[in-house]
Amino acid sequence: MRVVIAGGTGFLGYPLGEALARDGHDVVTLSRGNASAAARGARTVSWAPDGSVGPWAAEIDGAAAIVNLAGESIAARRWSAAQKRRILESRVLATRGLVNAIRQARLAPQVFVSGSAVGYYGPLGDELAAEDHPPGSDFLAHVCRAWEAEAMAADAATRRIVVVRTGLVLARDGGALPKMLLPFWFGAGGPVGSGRQYWPWIARRDWIDLVRWAIATPAAAGPLNAVAPEPVTNREFAQALGRALHRPALLPTPAFALKLALGEMADALLLSGQRAIPQKAVSLGFTFRQTTLQEALREIFPTGGQ
Repeated sequence: MRVVIAGGTGFLGYPLGEALARDGHDVVTLSRGNASAAARGARTVSWAPDGSVGPWAAEIDGAAAIVNLAGESIAARRWSAAQKRRILESRVLATRGLVNAIRQARLAPQVFVSGSAVGYYGPLGDELAAEDHPPGSDFLAHVCRAWEAEAMAADAATRRIVVVRTGLVLARDGGALPKMLLPFWFGAGGPVGSGRQYWPWIARRDWIDLVRWAIATPAAAGPLNAVAPEPVTNREFAQALGRALHRPALLPTPAFALKLALGEMADALLLSGQRAIPQKAVSLGFTFRQTTLQEALREIFPTGGQ
């Protein structure tokens, strides 16, 4: 079957495209022009993620599934007013264009899988956040609510919509994890701020499997927390990473220093978190390969990071 991936050249979209191609699917990557960055086995089609519908929409017509991962990186640069606008509009407009293409298709896709994040729930303490938890009110929660609302606008045109609320995705070759390693190599690793905030995480291989499962599982619909079953605090995360790297994890990074360096982004991404759990995926029978952080880090750093 044909699967169209918007945002298919990035940290998550590229390996997802490869996995779907290995499954035997006809994978189409919507790209703003970088054809060489498409996954092996995928075709590349040019598009403009600006809310409009162009010739690329022919790939939507008759596709079995659409996966929407398009959007400006959350942590690419400090959050100025202009950058926050880019973060929001890049997600909303890309999703709007896909939904418009779905609505215009003669044969709409069976499932539309659209990205979101656990930031939907806003900063939380120890309270568990399953998929039915109400949204937060900070900037990231606002972005996620707007992003999801655009995706759900396709409900009259397609049979099923899945909104994947992703946590911290762990892999050695990208995402947030490589950026965390340098202090540990110098013996200066440790918790961030108080260390009591929860960091919901998921191994990238499990994230890919979860999206593949969501495409193939008719009962999977609505919001889906893409996080491992055992969320950990930031202090526990730092300790587990130190053990995996055979490095100490004792020196905390003061909250005030992060706020000076990163501004509002420090609070949203590092100093707060959500104790999110994958209640819906587990109840529907999805099986995680990596259920504990220790397992995931041992697989990523089998020789202590050497």
